[in-house]
Amino acid sequence: MQQEDQNQAPESENQAVETEQTPEARIAELEAQLIEQQAAVLYAKAEGENIRRRATDDIDKARKYALEKFSGELLAVKDSLDAALAVANATVESYKDGVELTSKQLLNVFEKFNIAEVNPIGEKFDPNKHQAISAIEAEGEPNTVHSVLQKGYTLNERVLRPALVMVIKAKE
Repeated sequence: MQQEDQNQAPESENQAVETEQTPEARIAELEAQLIEQQAAVLYAKAEGENIRRRATDDIDKARKYALEKFSGELLAVKDSLDAALAVANATVESYKDGVELTSKQLLNVFEKFNIAEVNPIGEKFDPNKHQAISAIEAEGEPNTVHSVLQKGYTLNERVLRPALVMVIKAKE
């Protein structure tokens, strides 16, 4: 067994000598690793810039074409109005019918895009949804909407335009 131990000892010493490197070789190895890491950093930086640029382009396109579907739907309403104006022998009744159909078309477009009409007669006045033009003495509970001068509209429950209303005030 002693012979085996003696035989193994020189092998261990040889392995230790093999793993030791000259300072120049170690510097060369570290410089190669540094160059590799610098290239990886530059690649990651370039990839980040490409992602940022693509995201900016996507946002610009989304902003630019956000109304494309809505605009396409409105074209049908415009076509109906143009057709009504092109009629040579129209009566008041035929114009009225055409305007009613066009109004229904427009309401369908509004429904499709979650635009809701705000017509708050009899509701409590809400300054977030209504704009009071005046207050009048009338029958009914004070601070409720008496009449609507101009309907309001919401888009996905966010006010596009407040309803212009007249509010009931308490009788003196």
